Amino acid sequence: MDVGRRAAMAALLAAGLVPAAGAAAAAAAGPRPPASLLGQEIRRLPTSRRVVALTFNAAWDESGLDTVLTELRRRRAAATFFPTGLFAKARPAAVRAMAAAGHGLGNHSHSHPYFDDLGTAEREREVRTADAAIRAASGAEPLPFFRFPYSSTTEDAVADVNGLGYAAIEFTDDTNGYLGPAGGMTVDKVVRRAVRALGPGAILQMHVGSSAGDGVVLDAQALPRIVDALLEEEYAVVDLREFLAAAP
Repeated sequence: MDVGRRAAMAALLAAGLVPAAGAAAAAAAGPRPPASLLGQEIRRLPTSRRVVALTFNAAWDESGLDTVLTELRRRRAAATFFPTGLFAKARPAAVRAMAAAGHGLGNHSHSHPYFDDLGTAEREREVRTADAAIRAASGAEPLPFFRFPYSSTTEDAVADVNGLGYAAIEFTDDTNGYLGPAGGMTVDKVVRRAVRALGPGAILQMHVGSSAGDGVVLDAQALPRIVDALLEEEYAVVDLREFLAAAP
């Protein structure tokens, strides 16, 4: 860790935003993404195979999570969850459940701000604070994968995230299930959007939790049909962790 980064971490420690254990873990050399995933936002995985990655953001509540984990277990399929730090602090049991089920944990920032409105030090604070919260909640090693809030990326922000040791994993398409019935979405529409995104290395973005607070999680309801549709089109579900071993 260079002098500037050590100073930034020291400031976070002094402010009580990162516990000592989290700071040590953040400073340690954990798994790093290969060069093929750096220097750009990743909206499709670098492969020609007929595989699709399932990803779920978590920033509201845990509605639908049990349904999603049950379906993934039934299908023996892996997913990657991207919780925010605030979610991890408020709902540690939910984050532990994601990790305990064998799924990877990415980083979706601490408080879900627009990163293009932040400077480098503020971006680092968001990423490091979320990392500490996810580690504390899950007891697991998070993946070096970051998903930008609102998928709002800039060249500078991607470079900052890469500099912290994270690949910027975005998505090929969002099912828009998070909009819920009030936003004009239905399970049928969610499935259609997922099928529309199909292609080698496609990354599907879905959500657990209810943005409206009504407990309705269309992505959870649609997941069995989405997986069925992938299989019908001769696609397999791929674990994002597989790409950590990709040749640089």
